[in-house]
Amino acid sequence: MKILNRDQIYAADKSTIANQKITSFELMERAGGFVFQWVHHRLKGRAGSIKIFCGIGNNGGDGLVIARKLMEQGYEVKTYVVNYSDKRSDDFLEAEKALKERSGKNPVVIKSVQDFPELGNTDFVIDAIFGIGYNRPAPDWVQELFAKINDSEAYLLSIDVPSGMYLDQVPGKDEVVLRPTVLLSFQVPKLVFFFPQTGKYIKDWEIIDIGLDKGFLDQVDTNIELIDTPEAAKLYTPRERFTHKGTYGHSLIIGGSYGKMGAAILSAKACLKSGSGLVSAYIPKFAMPIMQTTLPEVMVLTDRHDG
Repeated sequence: MKILNRDQIYAADKSTIANQKITSFELMERAGGFVFQWVHHRLKGRAGSIKIFCGIGNNGGDGLVIARKLMEQGYEVKTYVVNYSDKRSDDFLEAEKALKERSGKNPVVIKSVQDFPELGNTDFVIDAIFGIGYNRPAPDWVQELFAKINDSEAYLLSIDVPSGMYLDQVPGKDEVVLRPTVLLSFQVPKLVFFFPQTGKYIKDWEIIDIGLDKGFLDQVDTNIELIDTPEAAKLYTPRERFTHKGTYGHSLIIGGSYGKMGAAILSAKACLKSGSGLVSAYIPKFAMPIMQTTLPEVMVLTDRHDG
């Protein structure tokens, strides 16, 4: 699975809009609809208060779409707009208009700490505040909101990326990042999911396929890919029934010292597991019983030195 950077993700959106002849708001409706389906499939109508925190850009628009679709299924939804700026994206405004028409009222606007709602560990919270365009620290009061959500121990679902997380840098030591229970990433994973400095904020993540242009995704050039079970399966070559082990390569492991045979044993086991037909280990003489007992199928050569 390809891992795309911010510019490539934006380009995938544009290609989808152009080639599928849809509007950017229709793509937002689709993305929000798939998240709604994910939530509805798990809650099945059995939920107390769902609280959705929306930013003022397209990630916030996704949250408004989700809110509207949940309301249409009878869920009790409280929608909040985190007003860190008076600007609004066009698609956000369209999503807000549709939500107002459905609910008959405006989302609650949060402008400061005094506007924060109460949160508890029985709440289901959806984070749609910041998306992949996040590129500078949020205002202090917004980071206080992040801290309040984290401290509430509510079930937290983040959309695309956790609010407060950058795609291309590590947050500063004083910056707060939301820690979702589950993160739903649109179409592709993001590279920051896999770094210890940033991946630690995410307990679990899943991919939501929102139908981005397959032609673009197939041809876009990236040197970063996630190798998972589907990708590994494509590399697997079935073996002929009557072939000989000698036709599948011969691996040589050189290693081991007194009290430190684990690495050599694990390396030899990895060679066997990954398909090497023959595996030899060149190890100190004292370690022969260890290797032969642990992996009797490995051929052993010993060094004249015993250290």
